[in-house]
Amino acid sequence: MKLPRTVQRYCANKCQTHTAHDVERVKKRKASELSWGQRRFRRATKGYTGFPRPKPEGREKPTKRIFLRYVCKKCGKAHQPNAFRAKKFELVEVKG
Repeated sequence: MKLPRTVQRYCANKCQTHTAHDVERVKKRKASELSWGQRRFRRATKGYTGFPRPKPEGREKPTKRIFLRYVCKKCGKAHQPNAFRAKKFELVEVKG
């Protein structure tokens, strides 16, 4: 799937009109060690107990979720809509 690097979108934050937006792909950040799920995981794997849940059966999913962030060129505010799935993803420059 190919998507342009700049698109016309509605800026609901400040502009309240359709403006040009830069499109960028969101990278996964490092998980916080202080979150409740991570603290529980560390407690469960402490000592000689081993992994707390079984390994997932089957194979990897055929598609990955794509997260995009749209940054308004006028006001600089960003918004991130829901993710979608695609096998291949690429941001391209539009000629013209």
